[in-house]
Amino acid sequence: MINTLKKWWKYLTAKADSEFEKNADPKIQLEQAIRESKEQHQRLKEQAANVIAHQKQTEMRLEKSMAELEKLAGNARQAVMMADEAMQRGDETKALEYTSAAEAFAGRLIAVETEIDDLKALHLQATQSANEAKSAVSQNSDRLQSKLAERQKLLSQLDQAKMKEQMNDAMDSLGESVGADTPSLDQVREKIEGRLAKAQASSDLSASSTEGRMAEIEAAARGTQAKARLEELKTQLGVGSTETSTPATTTAPEEGGTTATAG
Repeated sequence: MINTLKKWWKYLTAKADSEFEKNADPKIQLEQAIRESKEQHQRLKEQAANVIAHQKQTEMRLEKSMAELEKLAGNARQAVMMADEAMQRGDETKALEYTSAAEAFAGRLIAVETEIDDLKALHLQATQSANEAKSAVSQNSDRLQSKLAERQKLLSQLDQAKMKEQMNDAMDSLGESVGADTPSLDQVREKIEGRLAKAQASSDLSASSTEGRMAEIEAAARGTQAKARLEELKTQLGVGSTETSTPATTTAPEEGGTTATAG
């Protein structure tokens, strides 16, 4: 029973993941991936900063110990010289005091030398770790820049894909009905062509019928009457002659001696 429940849980989880991936916005997922990469890079920089800070601290301790070693060496030499001078003066008490001080300086000198050796080894390791941290940050920065450039490319491709999808939908809608109340372009074109053909057929029938011929004759008669009335008005007003005269021409006499005159 427990194994069956586990299988069902895994199945439902996989199904939910599949549905999520199918419906998720690629642009949002891309921004999430870039944000995660930036956060990882920031954490890496903080860790590298801690490593470099440790190397700097080790270096400062080493420099301080080196300065202390040089000072102790000087003090030890001075104590030896002062003990020798006291011995030459015959002041054994001072000579013993200075000798004891020189021995103390020498003991401290040995301790500092041991500390410096340890610090040198630690500083070497810290320097190597700091260099590795710097290299890791630099490499990760390059990868982050590459991801940012890839993001711009993917965003551009995503915009192109959306534009093509919208174009495909628009092209498909030209040949398909958008809805029950919206005809397609093909249906509208067919309707217009049908009306145009019907109107053309009606015009052809009217032109070829007897009524059409009669209407044409009546229109011509009305035109002739209008011209005659216009000539009549011109004659009454004396603004022009009703006929256009042409000069007479004499033709060559025909056989028989007659002459034809045209007027």
